[in-house]
Amino acid sequence: MTALGLAWRSTQRYRLRAMLAVAGVAIIGALLFDMLLLSRGLLESFADLLRSSGYDVRILSREGVPIARVPIADSKQLSDQVRLLPEVSAAVPVRVERASVQAGGGPPRDVTLVGTTQAGAGPWTIVSGDDLPVPSDPAVACPLLVSKPLAGSLGVRPGSTVQLRVHPANAASVLPSLACRVVGVVSFAFTARDENAVATTMTALQEAMGDTQPPDADLVLVVSKPEIGSEGAVRAIERLRPDVRAYSNEDVIAQFNQNGFAYFRQISAVLSSLTMAFAGLLVATLLTVSVNQRLGEIAGLRAIGISRRRIASMLLWESALLVGGGSLLALPLGAALAVALDRLLKQMPGLPERLHFFVFEWRAVAVHFALFAETAAVAAAYPIWLTARLPIASTLRREVVD
Repeated sequence: MTALGLAWRSTQRYRLRAMLAVAGVAIIGALLFDMLLLSRGLLESFADLLRSSGYDVRILSREGVPIARVPIADSKQLSDQVRLLPEVSAAVPVRVERASVQAGGGPPRDVTLVGTTQAGAGPWTIVSGDDLPVPSDPAVACPLLVSKPLAGSLGVRPGSTVQLRVHPANAASVLPSLACRVVGVVSFAFTARDENAVATTMTALQEAMGDTQPPDADLVLVVSKPEIGSEGAVRAIERLRPDVRAYSNEDVIAQFNQNGFAYFRQISAVLSSLTMAFAGLLVATLLTVSVNQRLGEIAGLRAIGISRRRIASMLLWESALLVGGGSLLALPLGAALAVALDRLLKQMPGLPERLHFFVFEWRAVAVHFALFAETAAVAAAYPIWLTARLPIASTLRREVVD
């Protein structure tokens, strides 16, 4: 009989102990699988969110960073110049301000106001109504896109009129309100679950702010030509305007991976190490107890000519069966736990609704099984050492006397 066959018979003989080991490894493995998903889940989700917007380059002022923005001087001229670059397909200036909207006689609601020249393909999904007009329709002085939660709380729909008032950080007085017409209800890609947001044209934002010139943009979103790629567009933009900083999506992701998400990698590494240690100790303990109870049986196998190597292979296969069974059960258990934990963590304020902490990757599955294969080998090491130094004659004599 092969070593695998002997190991299978042993697990069948001590079924309760084997079931206990598999259940323990499955619970521990579920936690490990979740930690592996967490280690890169937020980063992968953030990268997917960036790429889904359709823009692959972001231009900021030299003083700004991807998350803290400073208005770009002469942003309209910059956008016009960038559009003419052979490496660029489109350039869209964006300005973000704090504002409030009021519908009917209800109280004003604080909102995040996005002003942009982009229309027809912005970083939002139309739920009902239309997008911002292309080009700006003079019949609609202030077209407004309203986030779905805000539309529900205000009781507005496409065609409704609301009052918009901008609250610039550097304004010394209260600006007058501007009557705007809701043209569409949308789902914004980057807004948090508890955040109210609206979007309008740069022309309407200029009027709401009482400026004579278009307001400077906080950032310019760029689409590079596919044959050039984002890195080529970044180099061309920085050659054109050395006073600004261009980031490709890959640059932003790398920066957040190094700074913003380092905590999740660290906590994942610590918890993964602890779970692997617990799994190894559990299986090693159960195997050692099993070996101590079967010393006479193992000595008898050695006496009839079964080699040390074959006995070691049998114990290694026993460990593999216990750990392997637990690691397989851990996948669906961990996936269910990840869904629950993700829903819980997404309740944190300020997080985009489409951002996830746990994202499935085949890479995580491969690492999961690789770590458990290593655990099976480590867990079997001490029981194998015990059987390798087992004195056959004295063990058999003791079994007969007892």
